[in-house]
Amino acid sequence: MPTLALCLLCVLATAACPASAAPVRSLELAQHEELSLLFHGALQLGQALNGVYRATEARLTKAGHSLGLYGRALGLLGQEVSRGRDAAQELRTNLLEMQMEEDTLKQQAEATARALGEVAQGQQVLRESVQRLEVRLRGVWLGRARQEFEALKVTLDKTLILSGASVSPFANKDNNLGAETGTQHR
Repeated sequence: MPTLALCLLCVLATAACPASAAPVRSLELAQHEELSLLFHGALQLGQALNGVYRATEARLTKAGHSLGLYGRALGLLGQEVSRGRDAAQELRTNLLEMQMEEDTLKQQAEATARALGEVAQGQQVLRESVQRLEVRLRGVWLGRARQEFEALKVTLDKTLILSGASVSPFANKDNNLGAETGTQHR
């Protein structure tokens, strides 16, 4: 549309040049008509330029509004990114703390495992000591019983020797009985 108006102005401008052979009155009318056409073309051109200006202004306003919205959206996104960075840093810090706690727990578990191993070894040593003591106690107990039995046997033999020949048939039985009892206690 603006191009058409510009072409029209050019045509009018070239047509406005007066022809020198025409009569003056008709020349004035022609000039007046040419001026009217020229003003009409200028008016149409102004209207067209005004329409273009308003359309451009509307587009620029719309673009400014959109830019404002985009600016606000970018601001919000920037805040979200900042919060995300803060959250990521907090997560890293928490992760490091958890890893440190895990290391501490691992060390405590290893120390507990070592302590339990030492306790188990101590229990094994204690068991072995108890078994050795049981064997020794059995030996001591049986040893005392044997000694008492031998002492009784010697006393019995002395008694039999002192009692003489009248008791000798019984002594042999008692000796045999004592020998059997001694073998049973062994």
